[in-house]
Amino acid sequence: MIMISEKEFEKICTGISKDRESICKHNPIGTEEETLLWMLLGVLISFLSMSEIETPCFSGKPSKETYREAISFVLKNRKTSDFDEDEYLNQFRPID
Repeated sequence: MIMISEKEFEKICTGISKDRESICKHNPIGTEEETLLWMLLGVLISFLSMSEIETPCFSGKPSKETYREAISFVLKNRKTSDFDEDEYLNQFRPID
């Protein structure tokens, strides 16, 4: 099983945050926060080489809470050290 360090997770989140305008412009799937969390989930699934069986499934229209839960699920048992992913996910909240 491929693991992810806090430094790698931080780098991915920071990159997505820096590209937020372009990501949201080209992927208008929901709110800005939902779009960024959706992108992060996709990147994590790819980065961790997860099979279709290992990836979270959604019923209905996913929300920001659903994406946050899915990201936490994906990270569970795949972190090289214990860290709080919410600290990084909070940067995807709307900019006032």
